[in-house]
Amino acid sequence: MDMHYLTVILLGIVEGLTEFLPVSSTGHLIMASELLGYDASTWAMFNIIIQLGAILAVVVLYWRTFWAVAMGMLRREPVSWRFVRNLLIAFVPSAVIGLALHDYIEVLLGAPRVVAWALIIGGVAILLIERMVKTPRYHGIADIPLIQVIGIGFIQCISMIPGVSRSGATIMGALTLGVERRTAAEFSFFLAIPTMLGASTLELIKKGDQITSAAVGWGSIALGFVVSFFVALLVIKWFVGLVSRHGFAPFAWYRIVAGVAALIWLGMR
Repeated sequence: MDMHYLTVILLGIVEGLTEFLPVSSTGHLIMASELLGYDASTWAMFNIIIQLGAILAVVVLYWRTFWAVAMGMLRREPVSWRFVRNLLIAFVPSAVIGLALHDYIEVLLGAPRVVAWALIIGGVAILLIERMVKTPRYHGIADIPLIQVIGIGFIQCISMIPGVSRSGATIMGALTLGVERRTAAEFSFFLAIPTMLGASTLELIKKGDQITSAAVGWGSIALGFVVSFFVALLVIKWFVGLVSRHGFAPFAWYRIVAGVAALIWLGMR
């Protein structure tokens, strides 16, 4: 297989596997650029757009939930309005802070050692939070009070540091604020939709001319999008079942091992 298309498929798999797991998709894509030796700047727009494939997987898997909420809003049901309110309010902090710190975040995206340390620290944090979490108080997204929603929104902003993980920060933040595991995971999935659409739109506005560069054209983008979509479909269903039974400790240990391995490899180059 042509090396270009092999890279496209591998990046699509990495994105689909890691977008909704608490292991950092951005961090893995940065490390993939180091391991595979390709020019990360050339593939930057590709990586942004294939994230939308993973987001589409959420919409497809949870279409009944979104349909029920939409119908409930038309019927003026309070629970549906609270569902939408909570997602939008949790999105606001990342939108404001992301715009304010955009240039600084861009610099961090070129720092693989930052990713490695963030993986390790995040893994330790997950283990500690898992031990600290008490009996959950909130078992539905619409049930989460406004103050907790705002807290989750600000905690999500920590994931602007590459390697932290947007889903990991959101889920762990929700757990510490009394949200049940499965609900915390699903809140992270749903919150990804406005968050990633907003981030992708910002990048497209700023760098739209790079989409069809000489190295990465529409065919490659379409292939990466499709691969990311189908891999994410499988991962989301598996992930929800796993955390409901075993919690998040397996991902914490993976982060620690991956971060240590990355630091050793980076130091030996």
